[in-house]
Formats: sequence, C-alpha cells, structure tokens
Amino acid sequence: MTDDPAPAARPARARRWPWLLAVIVLAIAGAGGWRWWQQRQAAAHTAAAGLEQRVEALELRMAGLRRELRGQSQRLQQAEATNRVLRDELLGLGQRAALLEDSVSKLADPDRHGAQALRLDEVEWLLTAAQQRLTLAGDLDGARRAYALAAGLLDGIDDPAYLSLRQTLAQERAALDAQGADPRLAAAARLDALLAALSRLPEQPDPAAAAPRAPWWQRLLGRFVEVRRSGDVLLRAPSERAAAQDALQLEFTLARAALERRDEAAWRAALARAERWLSRLWPDTPQRRAHAAELRALQALPLRPVLPVLGSTLAQLRAMRAAR
Repeated sequence: MTDDPAPAARPARARRWPWLLAVIVLAIAGAGGWRWWQQRQAAAHTAAAGLEQRVEALELRMAGLRRELRGQSQRLQQAEATNRVLRDELLGLGQRAALLEDSVSKLADPDRHGAQALRLDEVEWLLTAAQQRLTLAGDLDGARRAYALAAGLLDGIDDPAYLSLRQTLAQERAALDAQGADPRLAAAARLDALLAALSRLPEQPDPAAAAPRAPWWQRLLGRFVEVRRSGDVLLRAPSERAAAQDALQLEFTLARAALERRDEAAWRAALARAERWLSRLWPDTPQRRAHAAELRALQALPLRPVLPVLGSTLAQLRAMRAAR
C-alpha cells in the first residue's frame, strides 16, 4: 500500500493562503495609505501655497491702502493750508473794506467837507516834506517850492477858521525868502573864486616892493642873514612845490566833500589845513593875506539854514485838525 502525499500538502498549502491573503491585504492597505498620505500632503502644499498667495495679496492691498492714506493726508494738509490762506485773505479783505467804509463815511460827513479834508491832507503832506528837506538836506529851494504849493492849496479853502493858519504860513515863507541863497551854494561859489585867485598869486617875492617896507637895520642885516619862522619858509624845489600843491588840492577836495554833506567840522578842519599851506607856497603879500582872511571867513560860514520858526504851520495845522 502506497502513501498519498497530497493530503499532507493540502493542509500546508491551506495554511499558506491566509498569510498570503493577509500580506496582499496589508500591501493593498499600505499602498492605499501611502496614496492617501501623498494626496493629503499635496492638498496641504496646495492649501499652503494658496494661503501664501492670499497673504501676499493682502500685503499688497495693505500697501496700496497705506499709499492712499498718505495721499489723503497730504491732500487734507494742502486743503487746510489753502483754507488758512483763504481765511487770511478774507480777513484782509474785511479789514480793507472796513477802512474803505470808514474813509467813505468820513468823506461823506458834512462837518468834514470831503474836498476840504483832502486839501488839508495834501497841505499837511507838503509841509512835512518841506520840513524834512530842510532838516535832512538843508534844501531851501525845495522847501520854498513845497511851501508855495501848500499856500496855493490853503488859499482854495474858504473856511474862515484857517485864516490864522494862512498867516502863519505866510510868515514862514517870508522867513524862508529872507534866507536868500542856500549857504552851501554861496560857500561853494566863494571857494571857487578863491581857488581861481590863488592860481594868480606870484610864486616869488617882489624885492622892489618888499625893500621900502623893511627898516634900515633889517635891510642891512638882510644882506648877511634872513630870519623867518619855520612855518613861513617858502618851498622852492620843484618836487616840494608839486607835493605841496597836491596836498593843497587834496584839502580843497576834502572841503568840497564836507560842503556837500554839510559837515561843518570837517569843512573848517580842511580849510584850516589849506590856510597853513598858503605860507609855504606863496610869499607874504597883501593878496596872500587877503586870501588867508577869505579862508578864515569861509570857515565861519554856516552850512545849514537857521530857521527858528520852522514847522510852526505844520504844528498849528495838526492841532486844529485834532481839535475837530
């Protein structure tokens, strides 16, 4: 009787099938899990990428909103500045309107007589200009013209209350006319005449004219020695005389400059120095002594007009207008 191996193999094969089935199931389950996990990771990556894009979009939007906010702030600041300027202009217009209204009301006031008030304003301005020209520049001619214009305007006012003002103005005009020419112009003319006369002085003494005036003992001693003051020694060298002439011309130039600005101290100082140069350049003659006396007279001249009644008309006019 032979053994049949098939029954023994069948249980062994029957035992292997569950294991194979379990391995297959586990493999299938592992593959499914792996696929699910890959899909989950891909979905997570996709969600993260979408989130990053949304965050970037939000950041861009926030940056745009910030720019718009800054623009709005700048426009608001510009609008505030414009409103401030407009407000200031409106205030200025209001003030000017108030001033114009006040001026119109004053001109319309029957007690002020608008045309008369305008004439008085112009008279006051002319008197002020005349006083300033006399005080600052010593301009007599300009002051006379201003006073003449003021007198013409004042004559056109028929109010008898201003009669005394016209009399005061007439007195001031008479005082101005009594001054004559401008002291500066008169001093300049005398200085020019003196310069022309100095150019004609002889440079050497005349022996024939000087001998009869000297006593006998002086003429006798003069043959041996001649005594003079050091300041009266004549300059004989051409170079010394040229330098002295230049110094004299410089002093006269300084005197003219002082005369133009009415600087009496500088005027006197320059003429005093010029007088000292006369004895060094020309001999002692009656003409030279006369020119030296003329220089001393020029030093004593006033360069500004003296008007004690200056400004009385202006003060009276202001007092009358203030009283009204």
